Amino acid sequence: MSTPEFDEQSRSFAVVARAIDYLRANARGQPTLEEVAAAVHLSPFHLQRLFSAWAGISPKRFLQYVTKEHARHELAKARDVLSVAADSGLSSGSRLHDLMVHCEALSPGEIRSGGLGIAITCGVAPSPFGDALIAWTARGVCHLAFCSMAEPAMLAELLARWPAATIVRDDEQARLLLARVFPATPTRGTLHLLLRGTNFQIKVWEALIRVEPGTLISYGELARRMAAPHAQRAVGSALAANRIAYLIPCHRVIRESGEIGSYRWGSSRKLALLGWEAGIGERGTRAAAGDEA
Repeated sequence: MSTPEFDEQSRSFAVVARAIDYLRANARGQPTLEEVAAAVHLSPFHLQRLFSAWAGISPKRFLQYVTKEHARHELAKARDVLSVAADSGLSSGSRLHDLMVHCEALSPGEIRSGGLGIAITCGVAPSPFGDALIAWTARGVCHLAFCSMAEPAMLAELLARWPAATIVRDDEQARLLLARVFPATPTRGTLHLLLRGTNFQIKVWEALIRVEPGTLISYGELARRMAAPHAQRAVGSALAANRIAYLIPCHRVIRESGEIGSYRWGSSRKLALLGWEAGIGERGTRAAAGDEA
């Protein structure tokens, strides 16, 4: 089962999201911690404590990671690093954890049949970004969506994508699986994904999986990494078609201008994901420096 801390993270996300919304709306005024705290009906002390527990860093530091200026800086810095990583196939020590993601694609026949003969288990459980609906088969996770609308609508969307599959619900197993996706401490392991898409979409998603946590990439850079520099629009369409949140990290793709861009599960959640990953990466860097000292 997930830990009480994991459940608390999920509840804290609602406050974090409101704080991000307030900051986005009032960015020109550079609001203080006291002003943000008042906007979310908390004392500055409690907001500081909540952010630090959720993201591992202070609100001020977290907010530095979700500014447009930071995004532009990271895009510029990442270009050479991303090209080297893509060529080598190696990941750096900045990963959130040692979770390796492997992919398998549905066959065209399975797609045409609507999943006939496929058994799917699904459930709703907490994540650090609010409740999430996750679905999986014996071959891997096939759906992961943050609950940005009512639960019946979320389930209806899943059923519509797999009309001929056998689908059963198991919230407890969903809780255990999400605890593997978002481990409280660095954890070695492997997760398998079952992908449903065109050949091009799957290539885009596989390229995204190789993008390091805490790293930002533009639509154009992603297209160039796929040796399709003029396919930015098609890349954007592939991101919009993604139904496996976080594990296929379309939240790491932003516009060349540093603008956050759209996100199926909400732009505030996208910013929260980016800040959360950057904060964990910062903690990992500090820990590594301590180990070397």
